Amino acid sequence: MSSITLKVNGKSVQFEAEDDIPLLWALRDHIGLVGTKFGCGIAMCGACTVLVDGVATRSCSVPAVAVKDKDIVTIEGLEENGGKILQEAWLESDAPQCGYCQAGQIMNAAGLLKQNPNPTDEEIGIAMNGNICRCGSYTRIKKAIKLAIEKGGVS
Repeated sequence: MSSITLKVNGKSVQFEAEDDIPLLWALRDHIGLVGTKFGCGIAMCGACTVLVDGVATRSCSVPAVAVKDKDIVTIEGLEENGGKILQEAWLESDAPQCGYCQAGQIMNAAGLLKQNPNPTDEEIGIAMNGNICRCGSYTRIKKAIKLAIEKGGVS
């Protein structure tokens, strides 16, 4: 066991865990931020997506110690980190159905808009590819991203 300190949603958080604990489980089990979901455990579905230094990152495959000096933003902290417009667009577009994948979808979209504030339809498709939605709400997800762009995007 080691003492690990992470900067999550603008706050320094310290906990005791094994050195190889994935960021996902550090967030959920040790920090108590359960908005980031477990899906596949092999970085293929996107349910566990968070932002690490503004880049969409699959937290299930990244050791927590590998991001100890980076800014981590979860769905719980997105609003305070420039994501309010995106979250509102998500609701206005009626994007979620069952909702399980939506935190990862929103975080992936936030990462896209931080890197590219005005993506084309093709760039949105490429960036969101791999974030799996079992309900198939991809069209509404794309609509929400475009609406967020119209309203000012992500800061």
